[in-house]
Amino acid sequence: MQIQLSFVIITYNEEKNIERCLSSVHEIADEIVVVDSFSTDKTKEICLKYGAKFIEHPFEGHIEQKNWAITQASFPYILSLDADETLTPDLLKEIAKIKNNWQFDGYSFNRLTNYCGKWIKHCGWYPDKKLRLWDSRKGSWKGTNPHDRYEVESQHIKHLNFDILHYSYYSISDHIKQVNYFTDIAAKAAFTEGKKSSLFKIIINPIIKFLRDYFYKLGFLDGYYGFIISVISSHATFLKYAKLKQLSSKSE
Repeated sequence: MQIQLSFVIITYNEEKNIERCLSSVHEIADEIVVVDSFSTDKTKEICLKYGAKFIEHPFEGHIEQKNWAITQASFPYILSLDADETLTPDLLKEIAKIKNNWQFDGYSFNRLTNYCGKWIKHCGWYPDKKLRLWDSRKGSWKGTNPHDRYEVESQHIKHLNFDILHYSYYSISDHIKQVNYFTDIAAKAAFTEGKKSSLFKIIINPIIKFLRDYFYKLGFLDGYYGFIISVISSHATFLKYAKLKQLSSKSE
């Protein structure tokens, strides 16, 4: 029996990415559900062009927003992507087969990231397995904001060796801006969980992060941008622990 599939996505000012994403899924999705945090660009206009159910909802966190978005879907079988992601034609064909023969509680894929025009195969960025197709009755979004992940309770999951294409950053400036935003969220989440920072962690953890990504994870094989990614990722670790320490100091 063929299942019906809801494509569910959250957005905010994604006019640069959303059409590419929706055009890659519209053939396979029986409905498109977009939960938007009151975009001020052309996101809504583009989504409506693809027949999406477009719902505006206040943003309370990535995990909270994604879990709420699932409740707006008509069908329990969910395909989820971020606005800067797309399905490859081969993966699209594979999902069509799964719709006709659903056997698992969830399906995971690889994610291949494009950074400033280059596909990144190392730095710990690939294969970057992501669970993006599931029966929503069997799990929920969890994790620590902004790093959400979907967890299926049964772990009855099949991995498919096909890629989601991730168009991450168009410039180094975009990356640095996002790192500053994400480390604000990550530091606050860590503080709320009672985690602690220290001068030792602020100094040592960024060094370990760079060595891991650039050497152990073979980031040097990605050339110039492999080095840039490793440095910025190291800087993100520095910012997270520095901001956490500042939050802890203010609370004392």
